[in-house]
Amino acid sequence: MESIQPLPRMIGALLRIPFQQTVARVYQRLMEAGYTDLRPTHLVLFQQLRPEGMRVTELASLAQMTKQSMGAIVDYVEERGYIERVPDPRDGRARLVRLTPRGREVERVARAAIGELESEWAQYLGHERFAALRSALQDLVTFIESQGESARLS
Repeated sequence: MESIQPLPRMIGALLRIPFQQTVARVYQRLMEAGYTDLRPTHLVLFQQLRPEGMRVTELASLAQMTKQSMGAIVDYVEERGYIERVPDPRDGRARLVRLTPRGREVERVARAAIGELESEWAQYLGHERFAALRSALQDLVTFIESQGESARLS
């Protein structure tokens, strides 16, 4: 009987599997640090949010989700004191979402968890290969971002 060889994984899976591991590690460390009211779904907000703050519509666009879905995440995370909404200095009618000190602590825990994971991967791959992987991914992100938002979503 002929054996069927599995097809090689496509680039989406090769990117998604490490991403899923990253989310799982961050979530685990947040739970261990006592942030038990957050779920992996909420982490998309922390991944996108810039220090100066952002509008919900911009967060939703970057996360490739509806404004309503991002709004629900923002409401939940705000109610728990991780973020706040402040007036946008460029447009008094708009509001910016930004981290509170509690949110910055979550970011600190998340960054430490990611650093831990990166160290493990660098040890497994070798520091040179891991540095090359990181550099190639950064170059790819720079290229994608240079194409504009419509290229990212199409």
